[in-house]
Amino acid sequence: MNATEPSAGPPADTPTAPRPDPVAKISAGYAFSGPALDLGALLWEGRCLPDAQVRVPLPMLNRHGLVAGATGTGKTKTLQLVAEQLSAQGVPVFLADVKGDLSGISAPGAPGDRVRTRSAEVGQDWTASAFPAEFYALGGLGHGIPVRATVTSFGPVLLSKVLGLNQTQEQSLGLVFHYADQKGLELYDLKDLRAVVAFLASDEGRPELKALGGLSPATAGVILRTLTAFEAQGTSGFFGEPEFHTAELLRTASDGRGVVSVLELSAVQDRPQLFSTFLMWLLADLFHDLPEVGDAEKPKLVFFFDEAHLLFHDASKAFLDSVTQTVRLIRSKGVGVFFVTQTPKDVPSDVLAQLGNRVQHALRAFTPDDQKALRATVQTFPRSPYDLEELLTGLGTGEAVVTVLSENGAPTPVAATRLRAPESLMGPVDPGVLDGAVKASPLYERYAQAVDRESAYEKLTAAAAHPGAGAPDEPAAEPGRQPEKQPEKQPKKQSQRAAHEEPSVVEQVVGSGMFKSLARSVGTQLGREITRSLFGTARRRR
Repeated sequence: MNATEPSAGPPADTPTAPRPDPVAKISAGYAFSGPALDLGALLWEGRCLPDAQVRVPLPMLNRHGLVAGATGTGKTKTLQLVAEQLSAQGVPVFLADVKGDLSGISAPGAPGDRVRTRSAEVGQDWTASAFPAEFYALGGLGHGIPVRATVTSFGPVLLSKVLGLNQTQEQSLGLVFHYADQKGLELYDLKDLRAVVAFLASDEGRPELKALGGLSPATAGVILRTLTAFEAQGTSGFFGEPEFHTAELLRTASDGRGVVSVLELSAVQDRPQLFSTFLMWLLADLFHDLPEVGDAEKPKLVFFFDEAHLLFHDASKAFLDSVTQTVRLIRSKGVGVFFVTQTPKDVPSDVLAQLGNRVQHALRAFTPDDQKALRATVQTFPRSPYDLEELLTGLGTGEAVVTVLSENGAPTPVAATRLRAPESLMGPVDPGVLDGAVKASPLYERYAQAVDRESAYEKLTAAAAHPGAGAPDEPAAEPGRQPEKQPEKQPKKQSQRAAHEEPSVVEQVVGSGMFKSLARSVGTQLGREITRSLFGTARRRR
């Protein structure tokens, strides 16, 4: 049997209407006793059944999920609906806003005939509501509080994966970080890293890593070129200070509702490497700081990453392995991750296997490739009484096929669902209102102004500007007189001369007063090796 497209709003059954056995079985699969989020009402044979509610248990939201469907089928409104209910339950939410239309979650929705009709069909008591929200933008590219990270906090492993370096180049970059950590050369932004790489590949700096294998000019050249290409994608503004503390995403409002953090990505949607970099750093940083909680009553945080194909497009195998590992492990920290994309095939199979909750909107089958993707999608669902190939091509806007994890962790029956309407504004707020909200945030003063403190670039540049500077009290040679050649066996005088020999560039830098401050940067432990995690990112002091 099929659920046909209800474009005209078919009548709803009454609660006393007789139910076929499949409907009773599906409905029973969503009758949870604990707290749950309401997604919508069951569809069966073209009829919407408002007393058969399709829900997802709140504790299961950290088991990750997928919201998929063709363009224009209602995916963004679905994640807005779920984000609203999570916030109302006191769960902070993170939304990656690629299209720039999720800022409306901070404003009450506009009542109208379509909203009234939808809420009546699905048995929803709709009330216009606004939700507490913070707005962010990568490196200040867009409307929002700038989000930045230091190169040090990224670490060599993650940065190597993002840059697409091979194993040898990754190991060489690890040596660069090791040297910078040991010598107190702070790597705040990309120019700092470029300066250290260039120095260690120079004649003066090459001996510094000789005992550890060295940094070949060819490898240094590859790293420098990839850094240049990476900056060309608009990443230079993202690396720097003040560094964003991911704990800001875990806040709740004064009324107990979870804060919805909206990261605007519309300005960088054509630079997927920037988006991917941020995602991996953000999850890894949270993973470091959050304690193990196991199966909690509700998630600590739920992420929604819209247009997930930007994350996986042209990603290396090493990068995909890191994403898979992060998704698998972060669940035990109480963090749920939802990927929002057009088809499940946009998500690698190893990642897809970790997504226990599925909301599949309509798919198109206009081409042979579309038909192949449709059949592959059907095969990922549990067996059901629906003809899913026909159903998925006939769903209307705001309708979806749903299966989630029940309270005991088992998949629920497949349910064709007419989804509820979001109670906040379904569209962006006015840019002026958005800018006003950003500047009124208590976080704006903390992160808005970029800071370029003295770091590796400035230190190496200053040292290189005085390569021949000797000691101030060094005597000048008499005109026309050649320096005396000292006998080889004069230990005391030889020692005196050594005291006047010109120090190397590294000795000048490391021996200068600029290295006396060993705790200038929050999260950077200078003067000794920085502790790095299995993800290669630096642990920071909070």
